[in-house]
Amino acid sequence: MSLYYICIVKEERNYTQMRKGVLEMCILSVISGNEVYTSDILKTLKDADLVVVEGTIYPLLSRLKNEGVLSYRWEESLSGPPRKYYRLTEVGENLLGTLRNTWLALTSSVNQIMNQKKSTDENDH
Repeated sequence: MSLYYICIVKEERNYTQMRKGVLEMCILSVISGNEVYTSDILKTLKDADLVVVEGTIYPLLSRLKNEGVLSYRWEESLSGPPRKYYRLTEVGENLLGTLRNTWLALTSSVNQIMNQKKSTDENDH
């Protein structure tokens, strides 16, 4: 197995792990303040290049509902079966606030380190 192949596989794996780590926060953010149908969540994530397949999102929505983070209501549809619309509970809104604050602090710290390293590298040349 070539070193190039190992690097590519590791890069893809790292990207996938990072994306999974922020997916829950992104889903909660999409739902926040609204009642949202699953296809709208998927479209928003895909538009932001967080490509997610339905098989990934349904178990996550189910887990969040079971944890009391989400609730839903059914609505009849003229073009097919009834639709499930999700919204955040108070617990979900609080969780999103915590995740958002954690994310902002984390990205600020990472950016500081990355920019410091970049600036050091530029000064070395």
